[in-house]
Amino acid sequence: MIPIRDHNPSGRVPFVTYTLIAMNVLVFLSYWPGAAEPQIIAFFDRFALIPAGISRGENYASFLTSAFLHGGWMHLGGNMLFLWIFGDNLEDEMGHLGFVGFYLTSAIGAALLQYITAPYSPVPMVGASGAIAGVMGGYLLLYPKARVDVLFIFLIFFRVITVPAFAMLGLWFAVQLIGGLGADATQGGVAYWAHAGGFIVGFALALPLWRRRGGADYWARTAGQPAHPPAAPLRMPSGVPKVRRRKSRSKGPWG
Repeated sequence: MIPIRDHNPSGRVPFVTYTLIAMNVLVFLSYWPGAAEPQIIAFFDRFALIPAGISRGENYASFLTSAFLHGGWMHLGGNMLFLWIFGDNLEDEMGHLGFVGFYLTSAIGAALLQYITAPYSPVPMVGASGAIAGVMGGYLLLYPKARVDVLFIFLIFFRVITVPAFAMLGLWFAVQLIGGLGADATQGGVAYWAHAGGFIVGFALALPLWRRRGGADYWARTAGQPAHPPAAPLRMPSGVPKVRRRKSRSKGPWG
């Protein structure tokens, strides 16, 4: 299930969201395309979060710098898609500077939880997904019933379906928890605990804003949906061709 967009247009231009996307893309382009593997390893040794190095008192800045590195095109593209879909609404609610602080704090909190789960791992951790998980946690609190269009793919079958945010984001969070409980953080792979940690931090950071909006009363007033009119639904042409019924010239019983 790949989110395509939400039905929750923002009321202002999300300059910070666009800037964060541009920064991630530019940083990636500065080291990935055409670079030899030793160069990439050296770059990650300097800027990625390496838990074993943190335990030795080295490179604390990597709690933040690692959030602007990615391990490939798909890694970068997936993270930027999620940031583009969900980031603009939190920036709209929090303001530009407030959203900057929220995003960076989520990034640090996500990296910290990943470090705690495997403090002596030599495997570098990179990616904005922890910070973006924070954005998703805050979004879930403020707009639990906002509609999200997702591309559902099963083998050769694909279809765009619309689901409430709590279903899509809740399922995503559950997958991270299950993955974290079953994975060995010292062996590399997906940083499940960074995702789960970022989500929890983002949810917690959005609580004061939610309470200022009225808390449960805010949900009651808006039914958990955006307080403004939703975007028009996305319509995709069906992949099934239409065949016109031909009139038979026969006048017999089979006509």
